[in-house]
Amino acid sequence: MAMEQPVCLVGNGADGELEVNPAALEILHGVAQPVVVVAIVGLYRTGKSYLMNSLAGKKKGFSLGSTVQSHTKGIWMWCLPHPRWDGHTLVLLDTEGLGDVEKGNTKNDVWIFALAVLLSSTLVYNSKGTIDQYAMEQLHFVSELTEHIKVKAQGGDDLEEDTEFVRFFPSFVWAVRDFMLELRIEGQLVTEDEYLEHALALKKGINKKVMDYNLPRQCIRNFFPTRKCFLFVQPASRQEMGQLDSLPTSALDPQFLEQTRQFCDYVFQCSHVKTVKGGILVNGQRFRSLVQSYVGTIRSGQVPCLDNTVTAMAAIENEAALREALAHYTAGMGGLQLPVELGELSALHGRCEADALRLFMQRSFKDEEQGFQKQLVAGITERYGNLLAENEAVSEQTCRALLEELSAAMQQKLSAGLYSQPGGYQAYDRDQNWVVENYRAKAKKGVKAEEALEQFLASKKVEAEAVLKADKLLTEAEKHMAEEKQKAELLEQQWKAAEEKRLQTEQLLKDQERSHQENVKQLEAKVAEELASARQEAERALESKLKEQEAMLQKGFVEKARLMEDEISGLKREISSASKIDFLSDLFSTIREALRTVTCVSNYLRSRHQRGKGTSNPSKTQR
Repeated sequence: MAMEQPVCLVGNGADGELEVNPAALEILHGVAQPVVVVAIVGLYRTGKSYLMNSLAGKKKGFSLGSTVQSHTKGIWMWCLPHPRWDGHTLVLLDTEGLGDVEKGNTKNDVWIFALAVLLSSTLVYNSKGTIDQYAMEQLHFVSELTEHIKVKAQGGDDLEEDTEFVRFFPSFVWAVRDFMLELRIEGQLVTEDEYLEHALALKKGINKKVMDYNLPRQCIRNFFPTRKCFLFVQPASRQEMGQLDSLPTSALDPQFLEQTRQFCDYVFQCSHVKTVKGGILVNGQRFRSLVQSYVGTIRSGQVPCLDNTVTAMAAIENEAALREALAHYTAGMGGLQLPVELGELSALHGRCEADALRLFMQRSFKDEEQGFQKQLVAGITERYGNLLAENEAVSEQTCRALLEELSAAMQQKLSAGLYSQPGGYQAYDRDQNWVVENYRAKAKKGVKAEEALEQFLASKKVEAEAVLKADKLLTEAEKHMAEEKQKAELLEQQWKAAEEKRLQTEQLLKDQERSHQENVKQLEAKVAEELASARQEAERALESKLKEQEAMLQKGFVEKARLMEDEISGLKREISSASKIDFLSDLFSTIREALRTVTCVSNYLRSRHQRGKGTSNPSKTQR
């Protein structure tokens, strides 16, 4: 998916409330690749759009503007092929400038900031000048995030919720524009990242002034798993700043161009695929559901909840995955030219079922108690059963038509009385054998070949007996031998028809077992993959907490470091439990039990093939 220009993703409707642009949702619906989402926030007229255009590799795209008015309204989206990772889409989100005096209230700012955090995998905060107390005060939205985002649908106190944010929040990049100072702290040269960490250092004390000073800093340290800083010199003269998108590269400060290149390189290399709670990777279709869910919640007056959003997104995606998988199975099976032998039908069914399951697993997630997968199994079973029934009907029709065609000459002879003459039975028997031989020689009769022949021979029994009795040429002994031969041939054909059914039933039982094994195998792989993702999420949070704890100890905040120990221990236990084989073993036992509903498939199919249509089932003794 490569868009020529950005489109509005979230804007303000006529009622002043946030609303999603359907055109943007349609674009996202077509993005099946994993998405790396980079959002930029900051005060209006600070040059956010220029950085986003640079990430897009374009001079123009997101509106830069050249006046004191904010040009970007709402959230604008640009989807592009990721410049470094094949098979990934880069989604750039340029947000409405915070603090626009024309808006008259800050409610919109708060929700724009919250959405940028919720939707992105990397959040860029753009500011001007230096990272000082004023800059921190402008970032008060970070301090308010806990009031506008919930992690859990139920339970958990505010402190517990706060500690969870680092698991799901994006990486944080602070871009400082028009920076003109020397990078020295207490006489020592420092890096950009050291400058940021110095600015985020906490003060000791418990009075209100210290607490107000520490609050935004503590929130950034607590919420964002990784932090990075980029400092940019002024790109051009003040007179030229309003025309950055039209200035040639040669007119821009070389140092600014190098800083922009480093910024883009970092974002391309270090921004991760967007994930949601549980480490679930997000593609364009899932991102679409996220946007709809978050904006819908905000419009309803509620606070977005990560648990609820993931549950709602899973329901939408799993339903779509179910429809897509069933459609794939149906299309794959639709190319058969009936009738076919059961072996051919079964082999195609196995391939199409495995492919449909694979397709379902790729798109589905958080399928609680395998509810949607069981629906898929039932749907495939129903379609397979219908196809089996159709194949039987076509086979039966084909066989009957063939037998009628082959025996047409016999019927004419019978009507003309040719078999009523002396020696007529010998001619009748010879002609019937010819019909049987030519019938057997004909290919592509399908699964009812033996049963149809058995019914044909049984229907001719009275006719054959009448011809035999009327033949004056045969002695009584010869007629008796002919009768025994007729019975033996009919009995043999009954056995062949019964054997045909038995083999087909065995094949259907094998189909059922293969289906069960395929479901379990693919689900085990899916669960293991989701556990690995959840473990990576916890490991990422643990790494962040350990670094923060070390920083607290180095700065002398021993009590704060000690209070983090419970969080760290909990994360370690979570990582350990997600790796234990006995845990996986118990889980897979539950999976197998949940999918035992497939057993009813064999009962359904077996009953279909054991229903006799005037066919006896000869015993071994009879045979």
